[in-house]
Amino acid sequence: MDAVKIVLELIVVLGAIVMGTRSSGVALGLWGGAGVAVLVFVFGEPVGSPPVDALLIVLSVVLASSMMQAAGGIDWMVSIAANLIAKRPKQITLIAPLVSFLFSVGAGTSNILYPLLPVIYDASYRNGIRPSRPLSLSVVATGVALACSPVSAAMAAMVTLTDVEPYNFELIDIIKITLPAAIIGIVASSFVVNRLGKSIAEDPEIQARIASGALAAPAGGMSKVELKASTQGRNAALIFLAGVLAIVVFGLFKGIRPDAADGSPLGMTPIIEMLMFVVGTLILVVCKPKVADIPTMSVFKAGMVSAIALFGLAWLTDTFISAHLELITDTVGDWVSAAPWIFALGVFLVCVLTTSQSTATRTIVPIGLAAGLAPGLLTGMWAGAFAGIYLLPTNGSQIAAANFDESGSTKLGSKLVDHSFFVPTLVLAVTTIAAGSVLGVILG
Repeated sequence: MDAVKIVLELIVVLGAIVMGTRSSGVALGLWGGAGVAVLVFVFGEPVGSPPVDALLIVLSVVLASSMMQAAGGIDWMVSIAANLIAKRPKQITLIAPLVSFLFSVGAGTSNILYPLLPVIYDASYRNGIRPSRPLSLSVVATGVALACSPVSAAMAAMVTLTDVEPYNFELIDIIKITLPAAIIGIVASSFVVNRLGKSIAEDPEIQARIASGALAAPAGGMSKVELKASTQGRNAALIFLAGVLAIVVFGLFKGIRPDAADGSPLGMTPIIEMLMFVVGTLILVVCKPKVADIPTMSVFKAGMVSAIALFGLAWLTDTFISAHLELITDTVGDWVSAAPWIFALGVFLVCVLTTSQSTATRTIVPIGLAAGLAPGLLTGMWAGAFAGIYLLPTNGSQIAAANFDESGSTKLGSKLVDHSFFVPTLVLAVTTIAAGSVLGVILG
């Protein structure tokens, strides 16, 4: 009977994830919360703990990020990134993904990529480089970036899981593994992606469009990048990035942190929350954005959706895992010990299904920790698996990249696996997981 009960509960958990994914957005949170109710009221399981700490980090970061966006800080960052890409158009398949990655790390969101897409297309096409190459890898690179950002929702979820007894694996311990692993993965992937598809000169579809006059021939050089930056936007971005740097510094040097109630250095969770409130307040005072505009910002909307999805699904998985912790430790622990890649596959598949790195973190990482996977190795695999959100051509940035590519080289496909992002996703996931696993063992 116990086995039947566990199977039925697992069906409830998986069913909630599937139903939430089909509806997307806040529906992920709604179905997760409904699943908690079924486990508690129908199966009689004790209610789990909602991810309060992770939610508070997400809310504080989203608020500060939205203040920066309202003040024009995102536009300033995009202008800087665009000009970095424009300076090296011949190496754009490497430069564009790295710039997109680094700016997503700093901003804590992949939304910064959208205004960069036309710049990446223009720079690549004008210089005779197939646009699908830099566009596809740039999109996928922003996925793993959120495993390296001190202010992403996924990092908030991860820190609150690992920065506790008995792991004591803090923010800086995570970043020193994920950041170099992701950069290694992007560099290695760029060599593979740079050989995907026919060049513009050899592509019959593109050449036919050029011959018909529907598409201009590559002109060489780079069209002028229009700067949207303002002094207000620059100041807002610099204040925000200073806050991100302060978080890293507090993570590196425990001695400068205030003391907690027990006399030990204060944990990073409240420090991140406090610093983000300080950042938001400084932007408000110095840059004077319209506070009434904050709820309309794209960063605010995306962040709230992420928080709701995280709340419901993380609460659901915590309820299920807590109820069967011993079984999971004994059974899944043997699987993971024998083949650690099973953990990476789990994170990857949940990313594919939910297109949410924070949801995948709160769903699978507790299982990996309960199974006894070393935090360093777990972290290295966790970062690379984030590329999974782009395995299917359903993400907004994928659709935008295809629409901006006037040459038609970036395709969404019709068979789920024949789109331009499929191979870059797999290559970046494998290379980053491999690099992260090695670094995790060495540095963890």
